[in-house]
Amino acid sequence: MRQLDVIFAGTPAFAVPAFEALCEHPAVTVRAVYTQPDRPAGRGQALRGSEVKRAALARGLPLEQPASMREADAIEQFVARRCDLLVVAAYGQILPAAVIDAPRLGTINVHASLLPRWRGAAPIQRALMAGDTHTGITIMRVVPKLDAGPMLLRIATPIAADETGGSLHDRLAALGGVALREALDAIAAGEVREEPQDEALVTYARKIERADRLIDWHDDASTIERRIRALSPAPLAVATLGELSVNIVAAERVMDRHTAAAGMLMAVGDDDLVVRCGVDALRLIRVQPAGKRAMSVREFLNGYRRQLPR
Repeated sequence: MRQLDVIFAGTPAFAVPAFEALCEHPAVTVRAVYTQPDRPAGRGQALRGSEVKRAALARGLPLEQPASMREADAIEQFVARRCDLLVVAAYGQILPAAVIDAPRLGTINVHASLLPRWRGAAPIQRALMAGDTHTGITIMRVVPKLDAGPMLLRIATPIAADETGGSLHDRLAALGGVALREALDAIAAGEVREEPQDEALVTYARKIERADRLIDWHDDASTIERRIRALSPAPLAVATLGELSVNIVAAERVMDRHTAAAGMLMAVGDDDLVVRCGVDALRLIRVQPAGKRAMSVREFLNGYRRQLPR
């Protein structure tokens, strides 16, 4: 097994298990870590470093935070490190060809879908919204075209009926570490086999925008329930109940054959808040009024019942 000098590029919590797997691999020496610059966060908007930054500092590794990897100075500095491999996991910047091609063995990426399905920025949320029954991790070679490189390894996992964006994120993050270890074994042994992606099967996972969060009660209850799960615990789906706007944290579909208009409240009790959808209905379980914390339906009704349509 040959030894590999590796640079890692990643930013959020999703990337940390892959980073830890890289650091603990017996064939790997991590020469540097790249992550996004510190960003304002919290009510005070104080600068906060990324999860990967904190993990890298805990291990005492050299850390770089260029504003853009397309700048000449950043490219020159990266190329001068002369690494064998660059490993990317949710870095958050598009890498130029000069960086992708600089390592002796190229650049690989830890992607949270079974490519070629769900290339792009939001594969976890899009898989849940679409009602996919399986997803997984793909280790692929990075090329200039978005998520289009040949695949080194894919590991699948089922999507549970009650899966949320948060729970699936955490499971796929852990699976990313497992998949990367296996891919590194093959790279270190010189036994990598690459499989091209089938372009006929490509789908794209667009970034989640404000419009993606808005619930249309005319949709069927299953579609709405999937959207709520996909966007929980953040950024959360947004719905109107009469004139009141709330974030919905959790809900469940209710079989319903009434002919009431979509958006009408079908049941309002101490613990019950059911909304008619285009097909069937939705029972709300946890909601978050604007500017407030998430709360149970009972708590919500105690404070907001009078603002709901009668």
